[in-house]
Amino acid sequence: MGNTLQETNYQLTTAFKNNDQKVMQMVYQNTFPKFRNHVLKNSGDETQAKDVFQEAFIACWKNIKDNKLQKNSNVAGYLFTIAKNKWTDHLRSSTFKNTVASSTIPHLKVAYEENDTDAEVVEKQHDILQSALQKLGNNCKKLLHLFYFERKSMDSISMELQLTPASTRNQKYRCMEKLRALSHELKNNG
Repeated sequence: MGNTLQETNYQLTTAFKNNDQKVMQMVYQNTFPKFRNHVLKNSGDETQAKDVFQEAFIACWKNIKDNKLQKNSNVAGYLFTIAKNKWTDHLRSSTFKNTVASSTIPHLKVAYEENDTDAEVVEKQHDILQSALQKLGNNCKKLLHLFYFERKSMDSISMELQLTPASTRNQKYRCMEKLRALSHELKNNG
């Protein structure tokens, strides 16, 4: 009669832990349209949906690798929840924060050829982002990990890194710029 839902979820979790590109792409492609519709209905556009979903996907993958998700949990549901929470955080931050530096930083964008399939684009984006993250300095890796993966506030990050909140925001901006530049360089040289 086929796999039970628990067996399927266990297989998905295991595939993420093993960086199985095909399975990760399948989950990405099956979950993104639902999230895209959510963003479009809630004051967002296509680009914002892609950016936030990519962040959420990386956070989901990292959490699975770090054993923060039970092996029989619904990976697609978990990914959608992370993305939805990130979108809610985004809406709150642009509404309540008046600082230009933290609310208008464009997220990582990588353009591809028109004839690339969605799966190829997802795989290229994932590979480029992983390579770029590996090339970042330890301070940037730590700051971006705290902000995007652990979802800590800028204030708690500044306390943890023993920096002023303004310095922390500036450093995050510089790290994102460096990550963006590395990604662009890897894309053009790849």
